[in-house]
This record gives sequence, structure tokens and C-alpha cells, in this order.
Amino acid sequence: MGTVVLLFPLFFVVITAFAPADFKPSVNWIPSSFTFNNYVRAWTQAPFILAFVNSTIVALVVSFTQILTSLLAAYALARLNFPGKNTVLFMVIATLVIPFQLLVLPIFLILRFGHLINTYGALILPTAASGFGIFWLRQYMETIPNSLEEAAMLDGADRWQILWHIIFPLTRPAIVTLFLFAFIGEWNDLFKPLLFTTKPSLQTVQQVLAGFQELFTADWSLLMAAVVIGTIPVLVLFLVGQRQLLRGIAATGLKN
Repeated sequence: MGTVVLLFPLFFVVITAFAPADFKPSVNWIPSSFTFNNYVRAWTQAPFILAFVNSTIVALVVSFTQILTSLLAAYALARLNFPGKNTVLFMVIATLVIPFQLLVLPIFLILRFGHLINTYGALILPTAASGFGIFWLRQYMETIPNSLEEAAMLDGADRWQILWHIIFPLTRPAIVTLFLFAFIGEWNDLFKPLLFTTKPSLQTVQQVLAGFQELFTADWSLLMAAVVIGTIPVLVLFLVGQRQLLRGIAATGLKN
């Protein structure tokens, strides 16, 4: 029953996207006929190709940057001993409770000072590092036995070799999980593009969908078709990486 409740909105969106233009959801829940024309209209009436390119660039760069920064910081917090380690970990965790909206003004001033407003940098740099990612990978690394690193050190490996040839491969499920979280979060983000960009050439998928909502409020079929088009990439990505996602989530809470 719970699955039905959760999946019903998705079912309603897909069904409505195939309905005729005069379909009224408030009158009939199921359309009397189905058409693919809504997808053609949605694709031709909005710059989806440009939006897909922009959203893909931003989501991929942010995701890989978060993986790199999180991997390095997490390894230091999980394996190295240095003064203030617990304080740094506490500060990383503290960032998880600070809403991004509270940081908008200082971030905007920094971006303007660096002449990054209306550039890809304004969409990428504010989320290039993630406290969640650092904590997530650190927890996963805690499940990896120290004996593996000790054996590698006895064979002459240094910290960098251990990180890239031992820790990185073993942390792959958590890294894939972080990639999926970061990519989907960036793909669905409307807040940053609205605040830090005004150029039409930098429009993302979510901005296009927001524009559709304003222009075609009464045309439910067209709106739902646009929503389905904007959702397909993240849905495909989730289906491809779901096994690694479940492995990463299951293993992150374990301890040796």
C-alpha cells in the first residue's frame, strides 16, 4: 500500500503527459485517449538541448569535484592523526545543519568579487565541496581494515599510493552513491541558477521547467511532458547505479 501511495504521483505525471491537450485532471483522472504529441511540443517550445548541456556540465563537474575533495578529506579524517582532528570532524558535521540559503549573501559577494556571476563557476564552486560527502566517505573508510594499509606500507607504499590503489577501489560503492546524490541534487537545483545567473545561455533544465510552469499553467499535458523529459536522465542514472547505491548505503553504517 505504501508503494502505491509513493508511486501514484509518478503514475499521474506519466499518464497526464500522454493525454490530449484538452485533458482536465480535475474532471477525469484517466484520459480517454493517448498521444505522443505533447513530448514533441514540449521539446520544440523550449531550449531543452541547451538546458540539458548546461545541467549535465554543472552536475558532472560538481559531482566529480565533490568526490575528489570528499575522498581526500575523508581519508585524512579516517586514517591520519593530527592536532585538531576531532574539531575538524565536528566542523564538517556542523555544516550539515546549516541551510544553503543562509550562505547565499556571502557566496554571492565572493562570486561577484571574483567576477564569476553569470558563469559556470557560479553554478559549480558553491557546492564543489560537501560536508555530507566528507562524512559519508569517512564513515565508509572506517569499515576498511587497517591491516590492508599496514601490509601495503610494509611493501613500500606511501600514503598516496595507498589512497589511490587500495582505499579508492574499496570505497567505490560509497563513491558511486555520493556521485548519484550529488548529480541528482545538482540536476534538480533551481536555487543557484536563479540567484547567480541571468544569461539565457546558462539556463538549466529546472529553469526551463519553471518557465514552462509560468507559460503553460492551464496545459497540464504539456507541463507533465516537460517534467518527464527533464526527469529521464536522473531516472536512467539511478537505474544504472542502484546496485552500487544500495551497497554504499548498507555498508556505510557498518563498523569493523
